[in-house]
Amino acid sequence: MPATGFVLERIKQGEALKKAFEINRAEITDIIKDSGLKGRGGAGFPTGLKMYLCGAAADTIKYVICNADEGEPGTFKDRVILETIPEKVFEGMAITAYVIGAKEGIVYLRGEYEYLKAGLENTLDGMRKNNLLGKKILGSNFDFDIRISLGAGAYVCGEETALIESLEGKRGEAKNKPPFPVSSGLFCHPTLVSNVETFCNIPHIVTRGAQWFKNMGSEKSTGTKLISVSGDVKKPGVYEISFGMKVKDLLKLAEAENTKAVDIGGASGIVIPESQFDREISFEDIPTGGSVIVFDKTRKMVDIMENFMEFFLDESCGQCTPCREGTRYFVDAVEKIKDGKITEREIKNLRDISSCMKLTSKCGLGQSSTNAFISILDNFKEELLS
Repeated sequence: MPATGFVLERIKQGEALKKAFEINRAEITDIIKDSGLKGRGGAGFPTGLKMYLCGAAADTIKYVICNADEGEPGTFKDRVILETIPEKVFEGMAITAYVIGAKEGIVYLRGEYEYLKAGLENTLDGMRKNNLLGKKILGSNFDFDIRISLGAGAYVCGEETALIESLEGKRGEAKNKPPFPVSSGLFCHPTLVSNVETFCNIPHIVTRGAQWFKNMGSEKSTGTKLISVSGDVKKPGVYEISFGMKVKDLLKLAEAENTKAVDIGGASGIVIPESQFDREISFEDIPTGGSVIVFDKTRKMVDIMENFMEFFLDESCGQCTPCREGTRYFVDAVEKIKDGKITEREIKNLRDISSCMKLTSKCGLGQSSTNAFISILDNFKEELLS
């Protein structure tokens, strides 16, 4: 399945927004629904359904938030988007705001990306001058503007409720759901939160139609996906692929050699061995927010396991017991594996604790923090326990 390249292409500014003004708001929602577009941040929630739920909420104040807190290890595709085509992200936000009835948009920008802020502000100023943001956009009765808010470097703020808490000036910690942000988000008002890449797709779908988008990808994973490829490859970088591409074909594109393992999804993803390189990158097989890290046969899997678990131990906000105590338990287990002192009973306990963390942790950080550990244990047990 060949790579494509529409997401990172520039578009004529205002064309999609003008088209949106010619279409009924409900019809735009139906187009996005029919396209099958799902969130590109990793969770994969249907974007059209999110639009519908937020638009249907009975409140005169609503917000659109672009989650640009790209904190997953190995992911840098959102940074590339913001460096090269930020106007497309902003236009996608404006169309979304028009559909749901919001007047304010916020880009929650990763703290480490502060150097991008001046350029993004310049783009916003240019769009205001061209009447693509601000009052009575393109001569309509629609008012909408965007501001940029910097994060403070917390991984947990990639989770939408923790992000919202941070925007409200509080400590970035996940909140219980329900209520969901689409009904009670920023300052308790309906809020639509989507990823940078997700907003990039909306102008294309509005101008080209749902069927055009559905012609790419697979039945349950329509469109394309930006993949940040790093690690032991000759050609690291951002690749735009059609959903359904096999891992082995992506490795060929990046000119990976002597590959031992591939991490798909970053620290919260899974690590697969060579025997699984025929698997597909898609929501129905191996989903990813955009990170693919390649490891060749010189790498020790216990070192990779240790690196990921120490990351989660450092990034856990400490709010809930399963995540706070569970991650520490797994870090200690890595030391036992390195020393050759772990027992089969302890391995069984690790699997049970992992299941418990998935069920009882408050947010995605704790729920996914053991994914890489367990997948390495499953796929490379002979190496780890020899």
